[in-house]
Amino acid sequence: MLNIFPIPALKDNYIWILHNAHHAVVVDPGDAAPVLDYIAAHQLKLAAVLCTHHHADHVAGVCQLVALHSAPVYFPQREKISCGSHAVNEGNVINIPELGIKFNVLDIPGHTLGHVAYVGAGGVFCGDTLFGCGCGRLFEGTAVQLLHSLKKLAALPDDTQVYCGHEYTESNIRFALACELNNATLIQRQKTAQTQRAHGQPTLPSNIGLEKLTNPFLRCTVPAIIQAVQQQSAIKQHDEISIFTALRAWKNTF
Repeated sequence: MLNIFPIPALKDNYIWILHNAHHAVVVDPGDAAPVLDYIAAHQLKLAAVLCTHHHADHVAGVCQLVALHSAPVYFPQREKISCGSHAVNEGNVINIPELGIKFNVLDIPGHTLGHVAYVGAGGVFCGDTLFGCGCGRLFEGTAVQLLHSLKKLAALPDDTQVYCGHEYTESNIRFALACELNNATLIQRQKTAQTQRAHGQPTLPSNIGLEKLTNPFLRCTVPAIIQAVQQQSAIKQHDEISIFTALRAWKNTF
């Protein structure tokens, strides 16, 4: 049986761990300590580490982990990550025989230039590109790149579980409601997320179908969102990339 859990780390990060009774894969270990605690508590052997991008809050624990538990470290070919052993890009397939799973790699630049996602085990591990009801900031890439990356993720099957890197869902929903106040699915999502957090539960994973119904960054052609962005930013354009660019800029100061 395959288990997938978020390990809380740092301020609001999630390190995802996939494991059976004997072996584990970890995704984006920004801190080694909680991973080592989890592995020890469940008597697991580390089979692999997957890194989506180079930011320290996603990779700072990699070297300590592999020093104590020798395992391959998969990382984006276009980025430098200490202790990375296997560079990957879109089209590569990663086989984890210990867990009986495979991951397909997608290039999803925007947040960083080399950012990748790993699709497998019924989900997508997408780092800081797609969040619960939001998306990552543009630190290195362009709005065109990020929009293309989000469209690539949105093209995955609706039941694909979304395993992202941060617990940002509640704040993202507040912004989404400013963009689309009368979205009934979004209103219900807010209630669900508030209940989850009040009970100390994660709001993740989400799924692609829910994101397409509630995430404003995947809904830039919806008339209500176009109108809200135009009122907020005073732009006259209504094409998708102009709306997306203005929407991302609005979120930066929300």
